[in-house]
Amino acid sequence: MVRGHLWHVPRLAAILWAFSRATPWLPIVRSRSEDLRTLCAVVVKGWVRVVRDPQGVAAFSVCDGAILHALYVHPLRWRQGLGRLLLTQAKSEAPALQLWVLEANLAARQFYLREGFVEVEHGEGMGNDEGLPDIRMIWRNRGSGA
Repeated sequence: MVRGHLWHVPRLAAILWAFSRATPWLPIVRSRSEDLRTLCAVVVKGWVRVVRDPQGVAAFSVCDGAILHALYVHPLRWRQGLGRLLLTQAKSEAPALQLWVLEANLAARQFYLREGFVEVEHGEGMGNDEGLPDIRMIWRNRGSGA
C-alpha cells in the first residue's frame, strides 16, 4: 500500500466509475471532470492510499485523520481482502474512525459492521451528493481508551 499520487488519478477514476456502473441504484450526480478534479484535490492533500495488484491500482481509500471519506475496490477485485487492507491501515493511523455510508449500500454496511463499526446516526441524505438516505458509522480502537 502506498500514498496516492497524481499519476494514480486516472486509475482511481476508473475504479470509481466501475463501481458506479456496477451499482444500478446509485445515481450519477457528478460529471467525469468533476470526479477527476475531486480526486486530484484529495491526492494533493495526501488523503489517498492505494493498493496495487499485478494489474496495477486495484483499490483506494480517502481518509482525513479520523474521517474515512471513501473506500473503493474495483468490482473485479471484490472479496479479495483489499478493502480490509485499506481499512486496517486507516485504523492504524487513528484511535477512532467515522464515515457515512449510503443506506442502500448493504454490502458496504455489512463490511463495516464486520470490521467493528457501529451505526450511530441515520440521515436523510442532506450531506451526500446523491441525496440518498445514509448512516453514520463509528469505529473505536478499544485498546486506545478512545
